Amino acid sequence: MQKSPSRTKFRNWRNLEFNRQRKFSKSAVPKSGNPKNQTQASSLKSRLLIVWAILFAAGLGLAFNLYRLQIMEGEKLTKRARSQQMVNLRPFMPRRPVVDRNQTILALDRPVYTLYAHPKLFNQSKEEVAQKLAPILNRDVNKLIKIFESKPSGIVVANGIGENIADRLISFRLNGLEFIQKYSRLYPQDDLVANVVGYVNLDRRGQAGVEYSQEKLLERSTQTISLSRAGNGALMPDHAPEGFLHFDDLKLQITIDSRLQRSIRTVLKDQVNRFQAKRGAVIVMDATDGSLLAMVSYPTYNANEYSKADIALFRNWTVADLYEPGSTFKPLNVAIALENGVIKPDDIFDDPGTIKVADRTIKNAEINSFRRINIAQILQQSSNVGMVKIIQRMKPTLYYNWLEKLGLGQKVDTDLPFEVRGRLKSQEKFLGSTIEPATASFGQGFSLTPLQLVQLHGALANGGKLVTPHVVKGLIDSQDKIHYSPSLPAPRQIFSSTTTQKVIDMMETVVSKGSGKASQIKGYSIAGKTGTAQKASPNGGYIPGARITSFVGIVPAEAPRYVVLAIVDEPKGANAYGGTVAAPIVKSVMEVLIPLEKIPPNQKVTGKK
Repeated sequence: MQKSPSRTKFRNWRNLEFNRQRKFSKSAVPKSGNPKNQTQASSLKSRLLIVWAILFAAGLGLAFNLYRLQIMEGEKLTKRARSQQMVNLRPFMPRRPVVDRNQTILALDRPVYTLYAHPKLFNQSKEEVAQKLAPILNRDVNKLIKIFESKPSGIVVANGIGENIADRLISFRLNGLEFIQKYSRLYPQDDLVANVVGYVNLDRRGQAGVEYSQEKLLERSTQTISLSRAGNGALMPDHAPEGFLHFDDLKLQITIDSRLQRSIRTVLKDQVNRFQAKRGAVIVMDATDGSLLAMVSYPTYNANEYSKADIALFRNWTVADLYEPGSTFKPLNVAIALENGVIKPDDIFDDPGTIKVADRTIKNAEINSFRRINIAQILQQSSNVGMVKIIQRMKPTLYYNWLEKLGLGQKVDTDLPFEVRGRLKSQEKFLGSTIEPATASFGQGFSLTPLQLVQLHGALANGGKLVTPHVVKGLIDSQDKIHYSPSLPAPRQIFSSTTTQKVIDMMETVVSKGSGKASQIKGYSIAGKTGTAQKASPNGGYIPGARITSFVGIVPAEAPRYVVLAIVDEPKGANAYGGTVAAPIVKSVMEVLIPLEKIPPNQKVTGKK
């Protein structure tokens, strides 16, 4: 019997399936005794251990790093984070203004602007923008157009634009213009007080005058503040101290009177030019306290344009240069002799016109012989011979000690910068030759500054006290209340008031009868002394033909208070003397000073009772 095809197919499929399952079961269940299978299992286990070891080590590393960051370096990192989150700012503070005794502004900070142009942002044509800017900036239209065409952005058009001009330009509402603000020092009086006030450089540091010597008073104190910063770098003023941008309204007031200063400048300039002199100076001091009402030098410079000036003009030569005072020192020598009792006011001296000292012959300057003259006449005629005879009555050692007592060879210690020390020969050299005391008797052989001579004559005017010449009054507010006054050395008594009054009386005759007649003012008594000295050479000896003329006046003579010194350096002409060059300057100064300080006329001179 034949088998059917379907039964045969079923049996073959069952055998194939049975064989497949049997083969699978054999491969899935390894035999324990197979070395190959054991190696594979061991390798798998090792790999698992390595992975776990790596993970464990990484966890230990993370834990140690967390410990280091949080515990070991936590404080340091906290500070670093805070420094990144905070920014320290020191706000800009303008310098304090400088004003004179009458509140006239002499120096102040003002906002100015630098104008940048960005032509690519213009909303009008370059020609239209140039036509609007040119008349305000005082520039040529075509030149401005060329500037705008030079590059598309970042063009500096003008520096130092004032607020009024900047406001006009801003009112045009032109796109592409940028104004960068900064502060600039302005000196409204130009060259009027440049030798006293000085100037500041581009770094806003004082370089001369009180701008230099009073830097600490002029710089407003500012505190450094810390502000937090947002993630985008923007400042967050939440923790800013209240009012940190506000500053005081204090001003530095000086003792100079601009009205007097301006009048003196005109007179001094005219006289220097008239005699074709090298330079000139005038100092006015209140002898009661040493305050300087005026200090004028010519030539001078404009503090607003200091970069154009001769650098030599930055030094105020009345405090920075030495000269031999000549006959203007004679009243001080008379005071020394009177104080030591070696002369009396009515003593008479014989003056033949010349006197021989050692191997030198000393002569009078203008008139050969005065014959018999008293002390007042010695000053009136400026007799060199008479002065030599007066000093010869003193022991040289005593005389030298008195010159040192007056402060010769020392500084005045004023509040103006660059002061130099006077020169007085050593005691050994001074006492080693009889010619040294003789030449010193008429103001030569030693040197001092013009300001020191004013200080010494101030002692004659105030009853014998050496005061400190100064220009700084102090810091004042908008209500004129003084917040700070500098402490000055106490006045030092060097002469008795009796001695100084005798010398002042003699000096009054110099103006009324002697070489100082050119300084007379009707109705007022003035004490004075002329001076015409040879000019010392830096290489020793004297410059041939060069002289320095001066006149010192004291007003009013009946109640001495104000000292006025005028000096003209190297005037030209045969008639160039202290009485002809400097005395007229002092007269003009006093004619302005008298009404300003309300000095009453002398009743004896006017005849009023």
